[in-house]
Amino acid sequence: MSRVAKMPVSIPQGVDVSIKEDQISVKGAGGTLALTPNALVKVTNSDGKLAFEPVNDSREANAMSGTMRQLVNNMVVGVSKGFEKKLSLVGVGYKAAASGSKLNLSVGFSHPVNFEMPAGITVATPTPTEVVIKGADRQRVGQLAAEIRAVRPPEPYKGKGIRYADEKVTIKETKKK
Repeated sequence: MSRVAKMPVSIPQGVDVSIKEDQISVKGAGGTLALTPNALVKVTNSDGKLAFEPVNDSREANAMSGTMRQLVNNMVVGVSKGFEKKLSLVGVGYKAAASGSKLNLSVGFSHPVNFEMPAGITVATPTPTEVVIKGADRQRVGQLAAEIRAVRPPEPYKGKGIRYADEKVTIKETKKK
């Protein structure tokens, strides 16, 4: 059995998990998330802990049990604590402004770049060169952060662009004569 799937997911106070044949739904303070379970994995709830077991001894069922465990764990953590990604803008004149559910980026183009935030995702700009994306769904938060970073990824010679707050950009040496 997968080592990841052997660890049960503990359900914290204030989080409600319902397991049906066609859907696993997690409800908490951060919202409601749902997942379609895989047929190769059996999910059981006992004493506030979710257990994941493969239905048979196949390699696919073993791998999928660990995957399902981690996906459900991400949903439980998302509705209780939430996830966040921080981006920083490096470059002269690069700035971001959040207003409501919109993010406006000025990153050296002749036009501003606007992003509309999907439902359940919030964006904030504590400083003009810092963007914080928060939400309950880990996949959507990470995907949106990657899309914003892709507008102007960090370039290797000066390091200008949009990068994750914890990202290290290796600066290349310029050509010498």
